[in-house]
Amino acid sequence: MIKILANDGIDANGKKILEGAGFTVVTEKVAQENLASELKNYDAVLVRSATKIRKEIMDACPDLKLIGRGGVGMDNIDVEYAKHKGIKVVNTPASSSISVAELVFAHIFSGARLIQITNRVMPEKGNSEFGNLKKIASEGIELKGKTMGVYGFGRIGQEVAKIAIGLGMKVLAFDPFVDTVDLSLELPALGQHSRIKVKIPTVNEESVFAYSDFITFHVPFNEGDKPIVDTAKISKMKKGVALINCSRGGVISEKDLLESLNNKHVAFAGLDVFEKEPPVNMAILTHPNVSLSPHIGGSTKEAQNRIGIELAEKVIEFFKGRS
Repeated sequence: MIKILANDGIDANGKKILEGAGFTVVTEKVAQENLASELKNYDAVLVRSATKIRKEIMDACPDLKLIGRGGVGMDNIDVEYAKHKGIKVVNTPASSSISVAELVFAHIFSGARLIQITNRVMPEKGNSEFGNLKKIASEGIELKGKTMGVYGFGRIGQEVAKIAIGLGMKVLAFDPFVDTVDLSLELPALGQHSRIKVKIPTVNEESVFAYSDFITFHVPFNEGDKPIVDTAKISKMKKGVALINCSRGGVISEKDLLESLNNKHVAFAGLDVFEKEPPVNMAILTHPNVSLSPHIGGSTKEAQNRIGIELAEKVIEFFKGRS
């Protein structure tokens, strides 16, 4: 019988599908330091972003046949080494795109209307600071007519663009691997089959930096890589730009971001991911112009359900194909 460890959990529907196919699914969390020994008893391991499957774990588990990543990024898995070892690696790139894109705009709305400041101050000083907070928050801005920069125009970036267009924003997208994207926007209010097509040609990095009011990043990033966004890159952006990172910690240098927030070149940042997790940079965590979330981009009920089902289907397809 095929035995699977879902070490970062799996949605109940995904587990049900796997068990219905005759697989044993264990969801009890194994600590990272114990994985190499415990995983010897399994044919497959399913992870999200928390569990890391590195070379030493694969070497210690010769019976491991499949690694499944619930979500898009594979930076917590040594993918090339897995291929070398003959271990199949699968992920679910489409399942969480909408959830991540919506979180991007949760941060953008928070920053645009300065809600992250009022949410921090009002519970403690609501009475004494109410008038002052109202004055501060009245400096908020509308999104309509602003320019949304999308750095990385894959599935998630395209979902971000759809929302931006719906809000009346202009979209500038950069992706070295994409030339033009034909977006299909659903308009539920006009009927079930109402759609419009929008052609988005990508531009160069310099244009995204120079002309965007908001820039969101959706790119792969591996441990040890240099930050994509540092002081030099920020200096090319519009003064007052807002930066959103719901992609991977390390894409934006936290040190350089903090400096740019303090000198007001960057007006606002929204962060779902951090250079170290749990995050340790208290200057970032307590900055009044930073909106925070605890790495929850793809963690909605709907996305978890889609991820679990898609993972289950891919696992079943792989093992049934081997029988």
